Amino acid sequence: MVFLFRDKSIINILFVLLLCLLVHAHGFFIPVPITSNAQTGYFGLLLNNYIQPRLGASGFWIYIIIVLIQAIRLNFLLADQKMYPQSSYTVAMTYVLLTGLFPAWSVISPALLANFFLIWIYIKLTRLYNNPAPKTLLFNIGLLVAIMVLCYHPTALVVPVVLFALGIMRAFKLQEWFTLIMGMALPYYFLASGLYLTNQLPLLSNWLPDWEMPTKLTPLKKAEWIGLSSFLMSFFIGLFFWQQFNSRLVIQMRKNWSSLLVMTIILSLSPFAFHHAGFEAAFLCLVSVVPFAAAIFSFPRRLIFPNLIFWLLLAAVMYNNWQIVKF
Repeated sequence: MVFLFRDKSIINILFVLLLCLLVHAHGFFIPVPITSNAQTGYFGLLLNNYIQPRLGASGFWIYIIIVLIQAIRLNFLLADQKMYPQSSYTVAMTYVLLTGLFPAWSVISPALLANFFLIWIYIKLTRLYNNPAPKTLLFNIGLLVAIMVLCYHPTALVVPVVLFALGIMRAFKLQEWFTLIMGMALPYYFLASGLYLTNQLPLLSNWLPDWEMPTKLTPLKKAEWIGLSSFLMSFFIGLFFWQQFNSRLVIQMRKNWSSLLVMTIILSLSPFAFHHAGFEAAFLCLVSVVPFAAAIFSFPRRLIFPNLIFWLLLAAVMYNNWQIVKF
């Protein structure tokens, strides 16, 4: 099956769509719900107050379109950066496969929408290296990060990722760091000014991330253990293949991969570091984990092992579907 996605033909987008429909086949039998908390940012308010009352039976197709756009956009980004030996659609395939591993990810949630921002920010981070005029780019990155945090609070963990990326992409210049921080602060400045002028300044705390380390972890169900095992297996095996290929890359590509690795490590804390985040916040890890997991399907010349991993992931996805639908 993997060979269907290793070509560069436009027909592969159709294969990605068909795979997406298969991975989320439960949507043909039960509605795809909205799972959001209004206390996690603007996306939660938007979904609860405006989208959910009007969603109806179209939730499944909206979810499919969102996942498909994100998968193809990430695929085009990594292909444009030449982060694999050849251009293909294995990144999009991997993104679609991994979205079906957990019941908490098969819903329309703020984390699903926040991945649009994560992909957008990573695109801009890859342009920092040797950029002759980085100040505008840095200000825009800071602005996007702040807006993303306002929309979904667990994405505040992206702030140290962006600082790390700037530190390895460019030589230290105080003006550039100040520009980035100023971009991050500007949306909060306007928010605080608006609340102050309307005598609602105490409400500012509602738009700040609510950090909270859990004292007790919720036990995982069997389907979640299977999904987590499959997710970690795909990441660590992909990491092994990536390490073998990484030594042949130019410095810029190595820095891009390093940013992704740091993003993976930090965002893995998102379900635990914030109040009201829940397991759905782990969906944020997809943007950084998928490039490594896709190495399983992109690097090996022989397809026996990639096909085996593909069918194992698909089996875990089908079990997840069965748990959701409860045939």
